[in-house]
Amino acid sequence: MVQLFLGGYLAHLYTEPSKDFIISQEILPFNVLRSMHTQLAILWVAVGWLVGGLLIAPWVANKDHKYPWLVDVLWSALLVVAVGSMIGLYMGATGQMRETWFWLGNEGRELINLARVWDIGLVIGLVFWFLLIISLIRKSATNNPIVSTIIWSAFAIATLYMAGMMPVHKIIPNYTVDDYYRWWVIHLWVELTFELFAAGVIAFFTVSLGLISHKTAVRVMFFELFLISLSGTLGVGHHYFWQGLDEYWIAIGGIFSALEPLPLALMIIEAMKNQREKLYAGEEFHFGIPFMWIAGSAIMNWIGAGFFGMVINTPTISYYSHGTYLIMPHGHIALLGAFGYISLAFLYMTSCANALANNYVWNEKLSKIGFWVLTIGALLYAIPTYIVGIHQSEVAMESGYFFARMRDTVEGLKGWLWVRTLPDGMMILGGLIVFYDLAQKTFFAKKTN
Repeated sequence: MVQLFLGGYLAHLYTEPSKDFIISQEILPFNVLRSMHTQLAILWVAVGWLVGGLLIAPWVANKDHKYPWLVDVLWSALLVVAVGSMIGLYMGATGQMRETWFWLGNEGRELINLARVWDIGLVIGLVFWFLLIISLIRKSATNNPIVSTIIWSAFAIATLYMAGMMPVHKIIPNYTVDDYYRWWVIHLWVELTFELFAAGVIAFFTVSLGLISHKTAVRVMFFELFLISLSGTLGVGHHYFWQGLDEYWIAIGGIFSALEPLPLALMIIEAMKNQREKLYAGEEFHFGIPFMWIAGSAIMNWIGAGFFGMVINTPTISYYSHGTYLIMPHGHIALLGAFGYISLAFLYMTSCANALANNYVWNEKLSKIGFWVLTIGALLYAIPTYIVGIHQSEVAMESGYFFARMRDTVEGLKGWLWVRTLPDGMMILGGLIVFYDLAQKTFFAKKTN
């Protein structure tokens, strides 16, 4: 919710950058809020995934966590990292940590701004979580390749994040080298390890809910892993041109970057067909809401990462539109849909399992409203940002990239910038509904009669 409200606040500053919105920009500067907005996205998605791992491990191993209090330790540590890093991002960027900015404040490297202490804390938390999970998974009676994919990709998420922490005691002084490894985290981290995790989770859920056979899911998942390993590694290449490498990297990176989500979308379509057949046959399906978020993740992944990713990554468009509004639908829908929806699916899965175990009331009406308000808002967000981005790209082609990035270029389309308040408002409303719904279902649910 904090991330959503910051996003809505930033939308107003994008539209009227020289004016304040509710609070003075001297107190809440644009660039500081932007770094907090992007970092919070990673933090809440990561926490949701940790929830999922802690749920899946005993499910697979058929054993409970031996020391459940360690989960509380992990949660407390994550809260310290989250709150500490947000305070550091603000104070470091506003000049209040001039002696300790690198360790506790704001590194100033776009999209991976966390200071080094919080970087280290996040990695320790992820590794600690991995040890909690693996201690149970290794006791499982069967060697399940789907679960292995989930667990080891989660470990890879922690280790690949370290690429942006070299060397530990300072930022690499050579900007090109530092930017190369920065993109390892920003894009290779997302396109490789995040996508591996998503593939394993979607396969696990669809099999566990009886919507796809284990054999089919494993085959599709291995095909997806092949594509991800190939396209994730080569896909990050569409950034290399901007670091001074040859232009063919725009073509190689753009093509492979958009291939990943297709198998997942095909698998989820098959699962949706099977779910409908179960419902028509009168069978009970308790986990309809978690599955709705999983299905939404696969489809939004294909739209945001696949279709919108291919749109901006085709060589000519990438050349003219890099860094314009044209990339915003891709970034928002891909991150929220592909990974945020999986996080929400985990939260709903945990809440639903808790309701079944304790005989709590489980009403799906509000859950569905929250899903559709958030989803429609995210998709509508693409319309005004694409219109502005297309205009910027036209200016870049005719007059040069410098002019495309000038404020005067978008000033004439301010009406479309204001149109963003509609989808932004829908996303905030959808988030509020989901927040209330999850809190009510998890902590304040009543027993069934």
